[in-house]
Amino acid sequence: MAASSYPSRTPDLPDVCVVTHPLAAAGENATRSLLDILAAITGVALVTADLPADSAIRDRHELVEITSEGAGDSVLVAAARFLLNQLRMCLVLARRDEDVVLFYGATSYLLPILFARAIGRTVLIEPRGDVPLTLRIQWEQELPSPIARILAALVRALERAGFAAANGVVTYTPEMSRQLDLDPDSPRVYPWGARYVQTDRFDVRTPFAERERRVGFLGRLDEEKNVRELAAVAKRLPDDVTFTFVGDGDLREWLEAELADEIASGSVEMRGWVDHDDVPAELNRLRLVVLPSEPTEGLPTSILEALACGTPVYATPVSGVPDVVRDGETGFLMDETDPDAILRDLRSILDREDLAEVSRNGRDLIEAEYSFAAAKRRYRDILLAAG
Repeated sequence: MAASSYPSRTPDLPDVCVVTHPLAAAGENATRSLLDILAAITGVALVTADLPADSAIRDRHELVEITSEGAGDSVLVAAARFLLNQLRMCLVLARRDEDVVLFYGATSYLLPILFARAIGRTVLIEPRGDVPLTLRIQWEQELPSPIARILAALVRALERAGFAAANGVVTYTPEMSRQLDLDPDSPRVYPWGARYVQTDRFDVRTPFAERERRVGFLGRLDEEKNVRELAAVAKRLPDDVTFTFVGDGDLREWLEAELADEIASGSVEMRGWVDHDDVPAELNRLRLVVLPSEPTEGLPTSILEALACGTPVYATPVSGVPDVVRDGETGFLMDETDPDAILRDLRSILDREDLAEVSRNGRDLIEAEYSFAAAKRRYRDILLAAG
């Protein structure tokens, strides 16, 4: 849908310029969702770098790309381009006339944050997760741990300075605010930032009672997602339970070798990467989604999409997750990521007599709080309050 075709914009809302860091595929999906929400209520443009060539954003929204260069292969090159991109963003913002500048995920872009404030713009920052922690984990794979920690601490200092300089900070849930050391009760913090699910596409197609005893993981197959622990679990599931992996990543070949016998016997499925349009069908095959992620994400989209499909989620209580995965009500929280503990809990959850009720509760939550209409209401309130 083109931006000009949105019919219900609110005349008294300020236009918004969204600024992001260079976008990989996952970030592109989240940014497109945010732009769709904003475009339905006001004018919006995107300033970014490295947008995928086939991104739907190019046809749907006004776009300014500041560079076609990626982050580079070394920390020094990445740092230089990080600084250069900030200077380019300042030049772009000087020529823009939107009243609100929303830094989405670009939480440590301190120079354009300060510049936007200096030229009289209302500045909002919306973290997508714990960026410094994510960078530290990445850097520890190529640098000595003390250096990686120092660099991550510098990024965190930039992020905190940005939070202090902005007019407001938007988080996905109150718990995410707390984990970022923000007070969800502060008038400068908007702790219910709008996420949304296309509830007409992500819905209950297979009644829960008709689903097989199948559990699954959806996401990147990498260390951050604790995929190795899930492999150990998949080897020891009861005979009547199948484990399905949906996704791709660095650990895919290792996973296929590690679980070769289970794949051959049919107790483990490797679905590989699937198009986003096919994700609802995958979720409707499952009785439970298992996500033992580390605390770097704000609120994984896969959790919202699973609940929308009536599939309960068993996940680590990181960032905004506990506000959505309400233990025993819409899903289940993981106390430990040890394979023995996960296996024990999985057996207990699958044998619960109220699992179908948990399924209904999850769908009801998404319809009430994470539909597109609910997302529009939330962002309308945020822009009115911030302006």
